[in-house]
Amino acid sequence: LVSPESSVSVSAHNAVVGLAKAPGSTGLWDKFSFGPDPSALQEGLFVSEENVDGFLGTAFCPSPCSQSALESQALIEVLDVTEDRIQIRVE
Repeated sequence: LVSPESSVSVSAHNAVVGLAKAPGSTGLWDKFSFGPDPSALQEGLFVSEENVDGFLGTAFCPSPCSQSALESQALIEVLDVTEDRIQIRVE
């Protein structure tokens, strides 16, 4: 992480933490941990095609699925992510 570029903004009903990678760091972040203290952390996922696909796959088939059910699942592609919205395509 790069300290000067990272930021924190807190309001009455929201908190935003902006993180910046160090120049030598590469690749996408998949997940993060958050909580009131290190002993009570929860896991959060960044928006990515793989994370959306996994989330929707779990939502559509919460129990262990048969192979035929997995093969008939929709193809999900993340098209665009902004602060206001996420656009996905489902086939």
